[in-house]
Amino acid sequence: MVQSNSALNAGFLKPGVKAPVRETLLTPRFYTTDFDKVAQMNLSDDEKELRAVVAELKADYNRHHFIRDDEFKQSWECIDGQTRLAFIDFLERSCTSEFSGFLLFKELTRKLKNRSPLLSEAFEYLARDEARHAGFINKAMADFNLSLDLGYLTKNRTYTFFPPEWIIYTVYLSEKIGYWRYIIMFRHLEQRPGYQYYPLFRYFENWCQDENRHGDFFKALLRSQPQLWDNWKARLWARFFLLSVFATHTLTVLERGNFYKSLGIDARNYNIQVIEKTNETSARAFPVILDTKHPKFFPLLERCSNINFRLRLMDIKYSDKPKIQKFFLKLPLMLAVTFYMLRLFIIKPIDAEAIRMEVH
Repeated sequence: MVQSNSALNAGFLKPGVKAPVRETLLTPRFYTTDFDKVAQMNLSDDEKELRAVVAELKADYNRHHFIRDDEFKQSWECIDGQTRLAFIDFLERSCTSEFSGFLLFKELTRKLKNRSPLLSEAFEYLARDEARHAGFINKAMADFNLSLDLGYLTKNRTYTFFPPEWIIYTVYLSEKIGYWRYIIMFRHLEQRPGYQYYPLFRYFENWCQDENRHGDFFKALLRSQPQLWDNWKARLWARFFLLSVFATHTLTVLERGNFYKSLGIDARNYNIQVIEKTNETSARAFPVILDTKHPKFFPLLERCSNINFRLRLMDIKYSDKPKIQKFFLKLPLMLAVTFYMLRLFIIKPIDAEAIRMEVH
């Protein structure tokens, strides 16, 4: 307990309100985009499916799901040490990620209201779900006498601009990989209830269906825009975003092995399973997917993770060393990561258009 409390006493905005974690390559990002360009999208190529997905979102199947039951009403001092630290880190990053989605979707709802009513309605439902998720997680943090000041996050986070095309690729992938992360963890804990040390995990089965429906919406949006899947540029972008998301996921999971260990999960096997399932699912939307069965695929991803974990690129960036010294310290590490990523990128992809009918 001493180790846990001392670690958590640093970085508070005020008593009980935790300062956000330092922004790094692995922390959830806040995004903005070209709202005018989104409003001008022609949806006619897949409008029927878009309307069907929006109808599902409107039904709000989980409106009664995120209600804290009596199991939450107890002391959680029994979760201590490294398990407590790892779990709070998981809660904080998950809450930040969900809240980031809420802000983007809420702004899209507002900007598109009078220009693209169907998209505005869809983003309103997406924002509803993300706000619900973020609020539920923040209440879980309160069980550990902590919370995030979401208003502070709104004003003080750096917002990254992504063109609408990039938003569609990345949010589709983040929602689908979120689905597989939650459902695989839920099924694992369902079979091993002894590791389910906090009731939040019981909510993941229904929760992940929100992620799945969100991904289905972005899949329909992507397929409504032929320039996002029906040309050579789209095939390159699909490979790039798949690889970027999978590399980030590998770094994140392997760096936080203590959290997965506390749940009885082997982080490496979990990462492989999540990536393979997400890649397979992506064949429904993307023109190509990656060959995750290639013998070099996961070893190269893990080499990138090892460079990050052992040599701590971000620690160099935020150190007190002179800029020129930091540049030369980072340079060989960045070159090594770039080399491995290029080797991954040139692995021959799988033509998803050819196998789409085989994907279930």
